[in-house]
Order: sequence, then structure tokens, then C-alpha cells
Amino acid sequence: MRFTTKTEYGVICLAHIAAKAWPDSVTVKEIAEHEGFSTTFTEKILQGLRRAGIVTSQQGNKGGWMLTRPPAEINLKDIVEALEGSTFEVFCAPKRRKNIVCTHFSLCKLKPIWYKTQKTLDELYQGITLEAIAEDVMRPAAKLEFAPPSRGRS
Repeated sequence: MRFTTKTEYGVICLAHIAAKAWPDSVTVKEIAEHEGFSTTFTEKILQGLRRAGIVTSQQGNKGGWMLTRPPAEINLKDIVEALEGSTFEVFCAPKRRKNIVCTHFSLCKLKPIWYKTQKTLDELYQGITLEAIAEDVMRPAAKLEFAPPSRGRS
């Protein structure tokens, strides 16, 4: 299981939007500048999230991107599925199987493991809300202070 940069950036973009009071909007330029992303890539990610019904955009002077529902009602599974298609791709699934050649499909003992993996990830990600992600991602990083190593007496 590996997620693309698009998904990582998408979660960060959504956390940035969720940090505003819902349903306030945020511009692509604001997100891109704050996060160091390209505006083109940020726009492409947000368009994918709009197709999935997670965000919407508004034109005009006070326009920008906003969540379609409160961040507590959006979970990581929704986001990953919007940007990746699924949390875990089971190649044995009927819609995937037609594109691959598997000579031992009927005898395969691994199918239950792959389906259980997907179910486990789905359940885990359903329990992680965008609200919780935003609180962690958008919180200022703690300033780490290191004490110099103590020197023992010789």
C-alpha cells in the first residue's frame, strides 16, 4: 500500500481549509503559498476533491474553496477514496481481476488476507476525521530545545 503525493498534499490542503471556521473559504494561492505547493497541482487536487463532493468552490471577491460539510463529518477514508480510488487495492476484486491474468484464482489462499487488509484500513480510516487531522497538521510545531550533553568530571 502506497499513497501518492496527490493524496498526501490533498490531506494537507483539506487540513488547511478545515483550520478555518466552517464554511469559510480559502484560495488556492493561499494554500499553495502556505504549504509550498504549486498552484497548478493544488488546483488539480482540489478539483478531484470537488468531484468527490468533499469541497466546493465559489467565484468572486470572497471566493475560494470550502468544505461541503463540517470537518468532523469528513474522514480519511473519504479523502483517500476520492484521490486514490480505494484505501487498499485488492487485485482479486471482480472489477480489477478482469485486467490481470491469475492462473490460480480459485485456489488462492491469499484472497481473504487482502480483503481483510482492505476492511481493516477502511475501518481505521473511517475513524480518523478531518477535524482531528487539521488539529494535528495545522498546530504549530513545538519548538524543540536540546540541552548540551553533560560532561562528566574526569
